[in-house]
Amino acid sequence: MFEKRDGNPRADLTGEAAGLRWLGESEPDGGIVCARVSEASAHRLVEERILEGSPTREKARLAGAALARIHAAGAEWYGCPPSGWHGDGYAIANSVTSVVPEESSGEAMTWGAACARWRVMPHVRTIRNAGLLDAQGVRLLTHVADRMAAGDFDSPEPGLVQKSGRRCSRIHGDLWAGNLLWAADGTRAAATGAALIDPMASGGHAETDLAMLALFGCAYLDDLVAAYNEVSPLAEGWRERVGIHQLVPVLLHCVLFGESYVDLALGIARRYA
Repeated sequence: MFEKRDGNPRADLTGEAAGLRWLGESEPDGGIVCARVSEASAHRLVEERILEGSPTREKARLAGAALARIHAAGAEWYGCPPSGWHGDGYAIANSVTSVVPEESSGEAMTWGAACARWRVMPHVRTIRNAGLLDAQGVRLLTHVADRMAAGDFDSPEPGLVQKSGRRCSRIHGDLWAGNLLWAADGTRAAATGAALIDPMASGGHAETDLAMLALFGCAYLDDLVAAYNEVSPLAEGWRERVGIHQLVPVLLHCVLFGESYVDLALGIARRYA
């Protein structure tokens, strides 16, 4: 077993536990393996230890197809928390990544509208208040958020999600390569090539998870995406939207790590202004 502790007063590891269980609901249908939760409280999480192996193209293809099936399990609205959890958001250090409460779900917000209101602009305000953005940078990011809210970057969910009839995808939410553990041969995760840990799960757009994998690099990503696309075809133009789906995690990195990520965030914003 693996034990995780978080002393942050705002931490609530029951949200991470709920996310692992929620994402894991798709395993019987071929969804990617998720670490099983043994115990969870606000500041302590005990979960299955995933035995790791080396990445291969075959594992990447298995993982891509299995990720598509997790996304296809769907969610009720963009930004919704995993079922069974009623927290306000995911706290990391001095940041909070909000979930969209049920009372706001009736607004039928698109991905862009939910993302702009609940993710982009809260991070922008935090970065501005920390003195990391000048007025011009705030205007640029606000303009891009306005375009998001207007639906300029919205796109259909992948094929399997549409077939499921669900409004949006069930996403990991923090899917950089360090949270995709390549499975050791002979383990239960070997069937899906990899396993997931440390989610910030919510209802979201499937392209966000794929864009996050691309942001900091992932072994055999082309093979993973190709297998995903074969199982659940991505909407036309998805490559051009990778950057806009990377904006929120880059802004979160600005909050967590400071000015070293600000130029990257502004560079993304300029591309979509």
